Amino acid sequence: MNINPANRVNSVQEYYFSVKLKEIAQMNARGENVINLGIGSPDMPPAPEVIAALSENAALPSSHGYQPYVGIVELREAFASWYRRWYGVELDPSNEILPLIGSKEGVMHISLAFLNEGDGVLIPNPGYPTYSSVAKLAGAQIYTYSLDENHGWWPDFQGIEEAHVKGEIDLDRTKLMWCNYPNMPTGANGSLELFEKLVAFGRKHDIVICHDNPYSFILNEKPLSILQVDGAKDICIELNSLSKSSNMPGWRIGMVAANSTFLEWILRVKSNMDSGMFRPMQLAAVEALNAPKSWYEGMNSVYAGRRSLAFEIMEEIGADARRDQVGLFLWGKVDGSAKDLCDRILYEAKVFITPGFIFGTNGENYVRISLCCPEEKLAESLERIKNVKTDNYDNGD
Repeated sequence: MNINPANRVNSVQEYYFSVKLKEIAQMNARGENVINLGIGSPDMPPAPEVIAALSENAALPSSHGYQPYVGIVELREAFASWYRRWYGVELDPSNEILPLIGSKEGVMHISLAFLNEGDGVLIPNPGYPTYSSVAKLAGAQIYTYSLDENHGWWPDFQGIEEAHVKGEIDLDRTKLMWCNYPNMPTGANGSLELFEKLVAFGRKHDIVICHDNPYSFILNEKPLSILQVDGAKDICIELNSLSKSSNMPGWRIGMVAANSTFLEWILRVKSNMDSGMFRPMQLAAVEALNAPKSWYEGMNSVYAGRRSLAFEIMEEIGADARRDQVGLFLWGKVDGSAKDLCDRILYEAKVFITPGFIFGTNGENYVRISLCCPEEKLAESLERIKNVKTDNYDNGD
């Protein structure tokens, strides 16, 4: 039969972690007991009040019908209060907040709402692979902008301008620019100074700045939002999520914040792709958004202990990891091929560490360790690596 997929399917590959996790599952089925330090899926549970709210509301007969495409009022108001409390940002819950079934789907909704085929989109290198894959599915022209450790993993705006002059990047046809701080995968933090530069850049070139902000509460003293910058709502869209901040990755609860016009365009796409999320989950999310400061402090205390062990693992494999990182991962530079190193650690020590090449060419000499693993497993990973290490991992011998 002469049946072929759409061209867009051929433009993307199966997600790296989807492929690798199948391989790890096969290894575990053979009894190899791989420790997974690759995935950023919080292993701790949400707060008890969150689970109780889900359970109590799920027992109500009235809870199981279709829900509003824009989310229930209680959830939009809770997101607005959360932004006011932690970021000092005022958002109108009636038309500047849209709950999402996880912020990852927001990347698709935003792309389809703003990008025509052939339009340009600026994507960081290294960066979240979904930005690129969704741009390809939308038929957009990808322009990568380099993030460099010597530049603090911040965008080099002058370099982008120079690339435009050289014809390497066409800013005139570019519609969106993706960024995220605290940064994944590099762990670099943002600042109001950086956000002001991003807003100014977007205004100058009529480019919508899409800031992906799921890590701002993890090992970070002061959560920031790009919407804190004066006039940011005119040109910026921010995604946020409860996956990391509230230990709810499998619940798929996120949000997008923007001016009412942008949000209305995004809703046109979203309302044709899904329906509102389960009402008890939305009410449970309200509880999560009302968490006190002590919730975040307790969670970060656990992550701090894990990060200390992750630094030891980095040292053991010959990776240089900056001490000023924030967020849910540790990012370290190695000599030689990070892919070869990670494969060697996986097959010899039975420990899965993420090679940085999956985030772009600027990550080829870096590895990433997730902190979503108990201290005892991190300690065991360290011992496994020590026990199989007969020479230096970092020299590839």
